Amino acid sequence: MLDTAERSVAAWLAAREGEMLALLETLVNVDSGTWDKPGVDAAGEPLKAFLAGHGLTISTEPDARFGEAIRACLARPGAADQRPVVLMGHRDTVFPRGEPTRRPFRREGDMAYGPGVADMKAGLVINAFAAAAFAACGGPDAPVVVLITSDEEIASPFSRAVIEREARAARCVFNSEPSRRGPHRITRGRKGGVFMAMEVTGKAAHSGANHDKGVSAIEEIARKIPKIHALTDYARGITLNVGTIRGGQTVNTVAPSCLAEIDLRYVKAQDRAPAIEAIRAIVETCSVPGASGRLTISGEFLPLEESEGGRRLFEIYRDAAADFGFEVTAEFTGGCADSGYTAAVGCPTLCSVGPAGGGGHTPEEFIHVDSLVPCAQALAVSAMRAARV
Repeated sequence: MLDTAERSVAAWLAAREGEMLALLETLVNVDSGTWDKPGVDAAGEPLKAFLAGHGLTISTEPDARFGEAIRACLARPGAADQRPVVLMGHRDTVFPRGEPTRRPFRREGDMAYGPGVADMKAGLVINAFAAAAFAACGGPDAPVVVLITSDEEIASPFSRAVIEREARAARCVFNSEPSRRGPHRITRGRKGGVFMAMEVTGKAAHSGANHDKGVSAIEEIARKIPKIHALTDYARGITLNVGTIRGGQTVNTVAPSCLAEIDLRYVKAQDRAPAIEAIRAIVETCSVPGASGRLTISGEFLPLEESEGGRRLFEIYRDAAADFGFEVTAEFTGGCADSGYTAAVGCPTLCSVGPAGGGGHTPEEFIHVDSLVPCAQALAVSAMRAARV
C-alpha cells in the first residue's frame, strides 16, 4: 500500500504520459548509433536539458571515440546514508546513420515505433521522469543518480569503468532495459558474453600454377570452426557461435589471411576463463602446415548473477508494481547488458524495469504506450522503498 510520499510521486507521474511521449519522440528521432559520436552526444542534450530543468546537477565525462557519459544527481544532504540509488540506461542504438529519417517515431494506437524506442530510449524517459518526480514531490531518503551511457551496444568499452565506479558507491541500481509482456516480465539474470576475433595467417600463391606453395588461411579456419562450436554445452548454459567470416584475396589465389568473429555466452563467472582458454588452444593450434592463428578479445559483458540483494530488489519492485495494477515475474535471458557490470562489483541490481516492448534491433521494435506511466510509477516507488532497507 502506498504511503503519502509515494502517492504524491505517483500522482505527479500519472499526469505526464503526454510529456513522456514528447521526450521519447525527440530521443528516437535523433541518430545515435554507437559509432556516431556526434549523434550520441546530440541524443544526450534533451535529457540533460530536462534533468537540469528539474533541478538535478549535471556532470559529464567525455571520450574521444564515443558519446559522453552523463551523470545527473539529485542531492539529499540530510540523508544519513549518502549512497545513491542509481537509475541507469544507455542511449546508443545499433542502427545506421539516417535510420530515424527513414522511419521516424510513430504511434499507432497503444503501440509506438522507431529506432531505439524500446532499447532503450523509453527506459531513459522513465528514469528521467522518476527523478523529476522526486525533485518536485520529494523522493528517496538518499541521493538519486541518473546515469546515461553511450556505448552499451558494443559492450561499453568506454562506459564500463564509469558504470563500475558508480555502482561501487551506490546502494542499488535499477537498469531500465525494456521489460516484456505476457505477463509483465523483467530480468532476474543474464549471461555474460565475450566477443572475440580469430585471425589466421597463411601464405598467398597462385591457385593454378603454384597451389602447393600456398598455405590457405580459409582452410585452417574452416577446420577450427567445428571444434569451436563443439565447446557448446547447453546443460551449463555455454554457447559458442562463429558469427562472421571474411578472408582471402581473389578466387585464383590461395588465401593468405582469414578472420572469423566468435561469440561466447556463459552463465557462471567461473566458466569464463576455461572457455576462453579452450578457444585459444583451438585458435593457436593449426593443422594446415605453415598456418598460424591468433585470438583477440574485442569486447565483453559480465553475467548478471542472482544475489540476495538482487532478489530483495525484485521483491520490492514486484510489490510496487502490484500497487499500480500489474503483476511481475522474472526470467533469465541469454542477452547481455550493463547490469552485469554493476552486479559483478557487488551492487544489488535489478534489470529490465523499463516500459514493456520488444523487437529490439529490428525495424519492428515497439513499446506499449500504456506501460510508460505504470512502469515509471513502479520504478519511482521501488527506488523510494529501496532507500529504506
